[in-house]
Amino acid sequence: MMIPVCRLADLPRGEAFRLDLDPPVSVFHTDDGELFAIDDTCTHQDASLADGWLEGRAVECPLHASSFDLRTGAVDAPPAKRPVRTHEIVVVEGVIHVRLSTDTPGLPPCGAVRTADGPA
Repeated sequence: MMIPVCRLADLPRGEAFRLDLDPPVSVFHTDDGELFAIDDTCTHQDASLADGWLEGRAVECPLHASSFDLRTGAVDAPPAKRPVRTHEIVVVEGVIHVRLSTDTPGLPPCGAVRTADGPA
């Protein structure tokens, strides 16, 4: 199943769009024009990766600076130890869609997702 996200023209380069799914998913549009989708929640502690810092093909968590490779979901910098799940991106007629992975999500030890502004 493909889930429509937004028009490509509405997601500027260097920005992210968070989908309020269970678990949440974020789509990142890199400065180079690439699109990636990963689970939005840091696997170390409940923080929204969409609120983090996008650098090349990686995103840094806003809470404790864990870094994740957007291509693979692998951890590039601790304190996170487990990867995030990645999802396929498809652009159809100028609209970004996400095809969700069927893999088990890597969630943090506690339950609620936290944004940079506080608990969700």
